[in-house]
Amino acid sequence: MAQPRISAYLPPDIDPTKAPLAFGRRALPKLNEELQSPELLTQQRALMALCDLVHDPEKVYQAIALGFLDNLKTLLGHDDQTVRQKTTEVLSIMALHSIGRQGLIKSGVISALTGLLDDPVDICRKNTHQIFAMMAKLPEGAGGVLQAGFVPPLVLKLKTEFDEIQELILDTLSNCLRVEVSQALEAGAVTVLKEKLSHPSTAIRSKAAWVLLEISSHAEGKIAVCEEGVIPVLVSLLEDTQPEVQVNTTGALMFAAVTPQGRASAMGAEAIPPLLKLVAEETSKARLNAIKTLTLLAELPEGRQILLDHRDTFQQCLDDPSEAVQRAAQIAITVIEWKP
Repeated sequence: MAQPRISAYLPPDIDPTKAPLAFGRRALPKLNEELQSPELLTQQRALMALCDLVHDPEKVYQAIALGFLDNLKTLLGHDDQTVRQKTTEVLSIMALHSIGRQGLIKSGVISALTGLLDDPVDICRKNTHQIFAMMAKLPEGAGGVLQAGFVPPLVLKLKTEFDEIQELILDTLSNCLRVEVSQALEAGAVTVLKEKLSHPSTAIRSKAAWVLLEISSHAEGKIAVCEEGVIPVLVSLLEDTQPEVQVNTTGALMFAAVTPQGRASAMGAEAIPPLLKLVAEETSKARLNAIKTLTLLAELPEGRQILLDHRDTFQQCLDDPSEAVQRAAQIAITVIEWKP
């Protein structure tokens, strides 16, 4: 079912007229003063003007130097929804710039966003998750999200949020779980992600598979993926019509199949035929991951026996334009033809 898009329009009773700005260096200092004004309309107009200014990285640098972030952190808890909306919008725009992300992380904005996860205004929550997603791109940002204990709430929000916000949550989780997975596993992330693999949205299916890939790159994550019965679902997605879903699915399957339990589960789910189909498709983006996954399955006697009849499929890959595909195919052939 289609979901309504989250609107960024302001309430109809809000005057969108922007505050006149002073010229030169006085513009930002004046806005910083107006953010602290007791007058609601003054705060709103200052935030609207600031939204325009922080598209410029130089203005972001100046704003951080002038101490804007302390005032913006305070405004995150404002009673007025327009103030919260525009404050989160300012921060999300700042987070688009490298200097902005660094500033937000150092100023402790991550922990200040706690209350916004349950904000009644959709656009405030969306802006908040955009901030998380951008900051998590940096290792220190991902670490900050983990240290603040946000991963379990983010996992839970995957069950209830709009599709647009779910995509942002998955982006954040993919970067955080590259660092460590224990919080996510304890919060039942694997079960939730397994459900998302069947989501009608291509983006959500693809990103859920990517997060599972990150989980499966950790030893404890591989165990959880096998125990929760995710591998048969991943195998079913190998025939998804969307290339990005195929790429991430084969990647997740490849990491999970590193363990004996993962390989056994993949064999039980009859993963070899759809993987061979992906290898045979010269234009498939998932080709490399599929070859590597089949190489792992060839380590099983029953897998090797099946693949011996398909050596031509791998031989064709030796002429692939990609050197990585060529090397992977050569390794696969060596494993398949190995004799004890």
